[in-house]
Amino acid sequence: MTAGHTGANLTNMKSSAITRFLLYGVAAMACGLGSCLSTSREQADSPPNFIFIFTDDQRFDMAHALGDKSLITPNLDRLVKEGTTFTHAYNMGAWHGAVCVASRSMLLSGRSVWNARAAEDRFDEYAKQGAFWPQALERAGYETYMSGKWHIKADPADVFRHVRHVRPGMPNQTPAGYNRPLNPTDTAWQPWDHTFEGFWKGGKHWSEVLADDGVEYISQAKEQDKPFFMYLAFNAPHDPRQSPREYVEKYPVDKIALPPSYLDLYPYQDSIGLGPSLRDEALAPFPRTPFAVKKHIQEYNAIVSHLDSQIGRLLDALEKSGKKDNTYILFTSDHGLAVGRHGLMGKQNMFDHSMRVPLVIVGPGIPKGKRLSQQVYLQDVAATILDLAALEKTPEMEFNSLMPYLTGTENTPSAYGAIYGCYMNLQRMVRTEEYKLIVYPKASKALLFDMKKDSHEMNDLSEEPAYREIKGELLKQLGQLQQQFNDPLDLDLDQYLE
Repeated sequence: MTAGHTGANLTNMKSSAITRFLLYGVAAMACGLGSCLSTSREQADSPPNFIFIFTDDQRFDMAHALGDKSLITPNLDRLVKEGTTFTHAYNMGAWHGAVCVASRSMLLSGRSVWNARAAEDRFDEYAKQGAFWPQALERAGYETYMSGKWHIKADPADVFRHVRHVRPGMPNQTPAGYNRPLNPTDTAWQPWDHTFEGFWKGGKHWSEVLADDGVEYISQAKEQDKPFFMYLAFNAPHDPRQSPREYVEKYPVDKIALPPSYLDLYPYQDSIGLGPSLRDEALAPFPRTPFAVKKHIQEYNAIVSHLDSQIGRLLDALEKSGKKDNTYILFTSDHGLAVGRHGLMGKQNMFDHSMRVPLVIVGPGIPKGKRLSQQVYLQDVAATILDLAALEKTPEMEFNSLMPYLTGTENTPSAYGAIYGCYMNLQRMVRTEEYKLIVYPKASKALLFDMKKDSHEMNDLSEEPAYREIKGELLKQLGQLQQQFNDPLDLDLDQYLE
């Protein structure tokens, strides 16, 4: 992966002072040469604060303002309105079924997917050596706080100065939460039932506990002059998708529409590792039924709305603290989720519903209500935070700052010629702004989609003669990306043109 931005190497600036100056200029044009610019100049003299809100399993459109108009998410909508949204942010994939492990390992180490895999057994050693980028912030004088989901091979207490609740990869499971519902009368498992524990383990919903921690951290930070960085990692909306009853009842099942790409079964599920033996896929019955998928969508929507309420508490606390004007909020998720699309339930696939995430940045000088469509990786937020803090990228950091897009024009090119995706040795993907190619090695199958005309990825063009040249170009790009990212899978890409 390139260390700098195409043509300009903007992410390797020795100081982000120039970047901030340009950004404030953009913001000044947007809000007038008055208080906005003067406030930004004041803030440029003191290090900014950062609140990084990281969710789990949240698809790119899972907020009212981000595309799903059925959702009730006033606080996520508030972030979108107050900041800039990157509409095409992606995770690279994973080396096993726990995709969040790979995503978080990439985020915190700065390494691309297979380099993170090669390094993860030494993460604990690297943390003790101070090699993670949050530790660079602490060395620069930041108070660093962490609470929530962790799920990488290092002790968070070595990476952050203040650590509160460290949650596992997912809340504890119960057999009653799988292979359900079998029919409309199957009500044995309910999202608000505390006896199943899960998010309710300990008596209080984990999202509420994390919001409590964040509010307390903010109250501590407002009493000191040192800048702060908060890493708040919600387990929501991961399954078991539990929330209080009043949130579930906001989404009656009979009002929920099936996704356009709904299938009873995905035809390649077994050859790509997504059959009944994969935990995520076992949540709903095989074959899928419209009622079961609608029920899972109901619970997904409800836990997102409950999560939204907790994020609102954090935003309100920040406003009351007096620190808002010099604080950047970065919001994203570790990957998306299918929930019935293409007959799938989990995130272990190469479709946009599972690879693509929300990514919003709010803060001083950041354009308000803006949307940028350049293809980026969600892990770019790490380099962005260092850039805004006027710090060099760590030596291991392969990802790029998002600042060039915020300071550039609508046509500023992406740092990545194409997005690469992988899942174990079972799936590979390359995505340009116009097309996506997915390869299933064990099925000897390639899929090709026109992403401009077919955003739901329902019309496979791989066998169409008119698309043979495009298919060949994408296969070539995929081979180049495999080499660039040290992909261990040896693919005979020529076979997919025969």
